[in-house]
Amino acid sequence: MQRSAVRPALALTACAALLLTAGCSSGDDSPSPSKDSTSAPSEGGSGGSSSPKGNVPPAKGSVRVERTVTDGLKSPWGLAELPGGDLLVSSRDEGTITRVDTKTGKKTVLGEVPGVAPEGEGGLLGLALSPTYASDHMVYAYFTTESDNRVVRMIYDEKKPSGEQLGAPDTVFRGIPKGTNHNGGRIAFGPDKLLYVGTGETYDKPLAQDKKSTGGKILRLTAEGEPAPGNPFGDSPVYSYGHRNVQGLAWDEDKRLWASEFGQDTWDELNRIMAGDNYGWPDAEGKSGDEKYHDPVAQWHTSDASPSGIAYAKGSIWMAGLRGERLWRIPLDGAKAAHDPQSFLEGKYGRLRTVVAAGGDKLWLVTSETDTRGTPEKGDDRILELKVS
Repeated sequence: MQRSAVRPALALTACAALLLTAGCSSGDDSPSPSKDSTSAPSEGGSGGSSSPKGNVPPAKGSVRVERTVTDGLKSPWGLAELPGGDLLVSSRDEGTITRVDTKTGKKTVLGEVPGVAPEGEGGLLGLALSPTYASDHMVYAYFTTESDNRVVRMIYDEKKPSGEQLGAPDTVFRGIPKGTNHNGGRIAFGPDKLLYVGTGETYDKPLAQDKKSTGGKILRLTAEGEPAPGNPFGDSPVYSYGHRNVQGLAWDEDKRLWASEFGQDTWDELNRIMAGDNYGWPDAEGKSGDEKYHDPVAQWHTSDASPSGIAYAKGSIWMAGLRGERLWRIPLDGAKAAHDPQSFLEGKYGRLRTVVAAGGDKLWLVTSETDTRGTPEKGDDRILELKVS
């Protein structure tokens, strides 16, 4: 089901590097007068190489909505695919984790995660499965408490009755700054089997540049929550810094890490993440040209994106847009954008929160109309199955 009011598609054009605009963005709901988006022409010191000729995806791709997997979800945020293809989805405001049968759409509440204190953009956020899930059945979750943001892990016991299948949370990492907004929340295990955690600076801008703080960072941890061996700042969990509010994490086929990030006045960002690099906030937003900061690979005005989750499929990064109410495709040539970003589904399903690769040319896409900032209609929120190219 598409939304009743579909706005006309916006023309996508290349922008000049300088923007003549003003106005302050608070998360994903402030106005921005321009509708342009740009791609950075190069990585700028990333050390990435281009793909062999012929492997670069074409400038124009396609998206087809195959079906609605399930609907009637409340404030869905994190998504993780179980062995066998069913999905776990977190409810930000209700603090529950629900299993979705991807064949029938049936929803089964596994249980409520104790200690979740939803407020503003905080609550039960990202989900990830242990790299050894087949043997340990561990589900990792990022959530906001009364005092902080933290990462926990829980055993999922399918043999127990519905509503009692989640074990007691074991805190893996605590003390991440919390706020009404900018709580970060995306977690993912990388190809190295280490846990990556995207955090926000909670509107306390200096935290992003303070390497002693875990706010405004991407953290890299062991599965037990210790700073990962080889991190760039000794025994610190910090992997990269200078972020405003990291919302999406994904790796391409060459194991390069990508992240989406909310901007403020002007630019939302897609970044290629390198260990130890400074991504500029609050001194830089979008492409600054300053060698001290790692410029984004692509950038958008906040009205066009306000990005959330990202996924990699068919040679492109796919990025869900909240305020932008669309799905962005960023075709890659190694560590740079091969072509201008291309948008799909604009206004058809409202705010888009999370996108997850489902193998081959398939994506799972989660809408976000019931997060208090949308305009929910009958059936919201839902998980969609997409076929992409």
